[in-house]
Amino acid sequence: MPKIQKGISLQIKVTPVKDQHHSGTCWSFASISFLEAELLREENKVYDLSEMFLVRNCYADKADKYVRMHGKTNFGGGGLAHDLIMVWKKYGLVTEEAYPGKEIGEDGHVHGEMDAVLGGYIDEVIKNRNRKLTPVWMKGFNGLMDAYLGEYPETFLYEGKNYSPREFADQLSLEPGDFVTIGSFTHHPFYEPFILEIPDNWGWNEIENVPLDEMMEVLDHALENGYTVCWDADVSEKGFDWGSGISLVPSESIESLDNLEQARWSELSDSEKQAMFYDFSTPKKEMVITQELRQKWFDNYITTDDHLMHITGTALDQDGKKFYKVKNSWGVGNHVYHGYFYCSEAFMRAKTIFFMVNKRAVPGKTARKLKM
Repeated sequence: MPKIQKGISLQIKVTPVKDQHHSGTCWSFASISFLEAELLREENKVYDLSEMFLVRNCYADKADKYVRMHGKTNFGGGGLAHDLIMVWKKYGLVTEEAYPGKEIGEDGHVHGEMDAVLGGYIDEVIKNRNRKLTPVWMKGFNGLMDAYLGEYPETFLYEGKNYSPREFADQLSLEPGDFVTIGSFTHHPFYEPFILEIPDNWGWNEIENVPLDEMMEVLDHALENGYTVCWDADVSEKGFDWGSGISLVPSESIESLDNLEQARWSELSDSEKQAMFYDFSTPKKEMVITQELRQKWFDNYITTDDHLMHITGTALDQDGKKFYKVKNSWGVGNHVYHGYFYCSEAFMRAKTIFFMVNKRAVPGKTARKLKM
């Protein structure tokens, strides 16, 4: 297995690992962690911001759009990093203390019933049994969210002063316009923004589009200059091993095996052959990820948008191979890296949907091409 050499790693200061628990809100945890790290870098001050404030406001806006679209759009707990920017602009931000979003008596976030109830409610609204929508359906929706997440924080106390969510957000050293989202796809022109066609992009937000190598250059440049990155990716692959804290894209060719493994090859069943490629007890050769292969996997639903995380640094393994250090939102229970894992360059190239980064972290040549 790759062994991360901690003495030669880059780790940018971030806030502690949190736990989304039984909720589909990785996007809010990743984007809030990213913003907290940005504020830590800018102000040298630790903030603990509310993930559920984002969830609450997005659910209301999703419901409005879902009803207006007659149910022909996505509604659920999922979202993207863009949703932080939308809430920040429209509603402001609050602290975790002001809005923890835990009203049902559980220590962690448990959203199964809430998600089902909210979905069922707006489906019934759309059925329009009165032949016209009532003027109070959103009031009822907000009442359900009050019950599950807590009453909306119109004002709250922070460091001895009362703030509205808008006032609190406006006194921060950063603004929503300071950030950009970047991906790499060939079904749209490079250096032009496009609306990303994935189900959780309920807000129909755009990303900037650059070639794959340039996307990786932006990522590396940001980390090398002290900026963390909010990462949307696919972790549903066999190469993502949360238990060992490693994600790889192993080559599935016999040439990638050592001599002893190749000698045993003909004796193995198909399932045993697959297991050998994805046994991370020894270092593995990885696939070469090209722009074409990356696009093919996205087009064929092999690469899908299913998790947002926070890239906080880099490290090398025992062979000098580069890995990216990633902060997750599943608590500290993977027992290896205490809530973090390490992602290979091949995995990053293949499985990145997009990432959000401070505009100041984008290299000048790319910024000029994107007209930033």
